[in-house]
Amino acid sequence: MAKIEVKQLSVQFKQNKQIKKAVDNVDFSVQTGEVFGIVGLSGAGKSTLVRTLNLLQAPSSGQILIDGQDITKARGQALRELRQKIGMIFQHFNLIHNRTIKDNLAFALKAGNYPKDKREARIKELLEMVDLTDKLHTYPNNLSGGEKQRIGIARAIANEPEILLCDEATSALDVETTEEILQLLTRIKAQTGITIVFITHELDVARKFFDRVAVMENGRIVEEQSTYGLFSQPNQPITKKLVGRYLDLTLPDEIAALFTQGELLELRYQGEYTLEPLISTVAKAYDVAVNIIHGKIEYIQQDVIGILYVYLTGPEEEVQKARTYIGENVFSLRKVGDVND
Repeated sequence: MAKIEVKQLSVQFKQNKQIKKAVDNVDFSVQTGEVFGIVGLSGAGKSTLVRTLNLLQAPSSGQILIDGQDITKARGQALRELRQKIGMIFQHFNLIHNRTIKDNLAFALKAGNYPKDKREARIKELLEMVDLTDKLHTYPNNLSGGEKQRIGIARAIANEPEILLCDEATSALDVETTEEILQLLTRIKAQTGITIVFITHELDVARKFFDRVAVMENGRIVEEQSTYGLFSQPNQPITKKLVGRYLDLTLPDEIAALFTQGELLELRYQGEYTLEPLISTVAKAYDVAVNIIHGKIEYIQQDVIGILYVYLTGPEEEVQKARTYIGENVFSLRKVGDVND
């Protein structure tokens, strides 16, 4: 049984006397202990969707099942008990600024009916988990953005939830701090087995952290894949656009125009192809010169995706043979322009 199942879920708003579907007939499931990511451009409906999972946003139709139980009609005590199982991290931290870090965590524990005689020990344990034991009596305004988000994480897991929702949890942070937060979440997931649903527009976060990814556009999930599959073989136009922005290397036209005597090729390689000494083999086997113009390698879940621009020169027949051989030994090959014209 999936930890989370979403079935034909829609959320409608009335805007300028018209009905707008922020979430439109969405289906997906998340397995226990999985990191499931939802990516898309701004306005795609990601944040609205994730807020339905703990009913901060009421769905207009459809079902949300947690451990097989439909929660969409939960109210009162049932809703409070449900939310104890689901922690949430926000983009802008949402800490109580006129209360110390201890008070912020104590408030979360009290709201979750955590045993009163165990709260002090739990606060200490939480601060140790997020490496901020020296901030017990500090106020949020005296913390850095990364420290605030660490406290946000500590608060979200205070009552030992089974599910953690992350709504653009790294968008307000710099690259180095984002890396630290992802490492922290990875450690917490390993320790607790918590299930994570993470909303972001940052594909670098997806690359490093997600097990599976869904892509949203205009309120719909248009594609769902493993993280490696999404980066290596995107199917939908919006997915290709997002991945293209992240992975693609493009040569300026004025640079490409310099290569007039041979063929300029774009090679994409992945998995088994990346281990082959392709360039040296071509240079030895054919009467061609192979110049590497530009390249990029990305590691995604211990697999590799690479893009390489090479320039082949030599007798036309040898160049064609070399190009054929290269094409047989890479994932894809594209001739950049027609540099022989």
